[in-house]
Amino acid sequence: MKKVLVITYYWPPAGGPGVQRWLKFVKYLPDFRIEPIVYCPENPNYPITDPSLSEDINSDLTVLKTPISEPYKWAQLFSKSKTENLSKGLISNTKKQSVLEKLLLFVRGNFFIPDARVSWVRPSVSFLSDYITAHQIDTIITTGPPHSLHLIGLQLKQKHALKWVADFRDPWSQIGYHKKLKLSSFAQKKHKKLEAAVLQTADQLVVTSLKTKTLFLELTTTPIQVLTNGFDFEVTSDSTLDSKFTLSHIGSLHEGRNPSVLWRVLSELLVESEAFATAFQLNLIGNISAEVMDTLKRFGLENYICNRGYVPHNTLLEYQKKTQLLLLIEEDSKETEYIIPGKLFEYMASKRPIIAIGPEVSDIEKIINQTRSGTYFRYDEATPLRAQLAQHFEAYKTKRLFVDSIGLDMYSRKTLTQQLAQKLLSST
Repeated sequence: MKKVLVITYYWPPAGGPGVQRWLKFVKYLPDFRIEPIVYCPENPNYPITDPSLSEDINSDLTVLKTPISEPYKWAQLFSKSKTENLSKGLISNTKKQSVLEKLLLFVRGNFFIPDARVSWVRPSVSFLSDYITAHQIDTIITTGPPHSLHLIGLQLKQKHALKWVADFRDPWSQIGYHKKLKLSSFAQKKHKKLEAAVLQTADQLVVTSLKTKTLFLELTTTPIQVLTNGFDFEVTSDSTLDSKFTLSHIGSLHEGRNPSVLWRVLSELLVESEAFATAFQLNLIGNISAEVMDTLKRFGLENYICNRGYVPHNTLLEYQKKTQLLLLIEEDSKETEYIIPGKLFEYMASKRPIIAIGPEVSDIEKIINQTRSGTYFRYDEATPLRAQLAQHFEAYKTKRLFVDSIGLDMYSRKTLTQQLAQKLLSST
């Protein structure tokens, strides 16, 4: 068995999408002759926790931990709610930000580069250097965000003769929330400098989308492998569906993911069709910002909302499989063109039709079309969106609302892990 050290910030009991990618890779790597060793923080300040994910950890897995000092814990002394929202990525509109929130964003963006976990780099390098030497580790993997973990990999690569794989679940300097962090020109240049050092020094880059690969190809000559996220459950179509005409969104909804085009279309359909109004229900499962809730109320949708809040991952899978329609929303911005949300693949495996709304160009649209899993709309496509929802509603009334998707196996977590393992073993 080849030993591989995986350096990650997110690990159970962390909840949300950030933890699942490497939790699943680590779960299946032993099936392909690789023994993973996980290094993560001992006392992290996770914004969301989900103890149910611990069920995927093999009992014989070696997990190394050291303490981490995070500024979010200290910032909570000033405002717990603002700090929690910032750590969850729920950043208010600039016009609505309080003086305290603007200060927190400025400090976060300009004093903690590349992110608020940067203080963990130095002690981690010290601890892992000794471990790598003692246990003869020749391959390490870092995964970000937080991208400060790539700085751990950078320094370990400089100190040891080993192979370093840097996994980017999201881009770095092109990530969407950078615009909201009030970065000074100095901070922007430092991000670019650190990003360049990581991209050029790593032996292998792994990214989650073709668009991110295209972006990085302009910045480095380091080999790049695309490994999307995936799903880890049996694909079936035998779930008992909701009696209501449910449209369900799984995950966070913040100001950027707030498509007025959809809310307006739904509002019009509710007014024009008594049957639609009687049957319709909008399920929101995850953290929802105040701005989104205000918009929904403005369009008269509040009486049709079932707001479940955050639920454990195994529970949300049940919601996905029984809903009539699944809703996927990405921001209408250049930065989100590089993002393929992990839930897309679990949506597809749930075998329910997807309504996706996103930017002009996106890998999301390609994947949905290739697998015949749903329909993708841009933010200015009200008429076709309305027609599709009406068509789905007619199919729902006759109990014929289903999806005939294809080619899903390539997105199973085990298949994706096999591709990763082949790359890791090719260097031995």
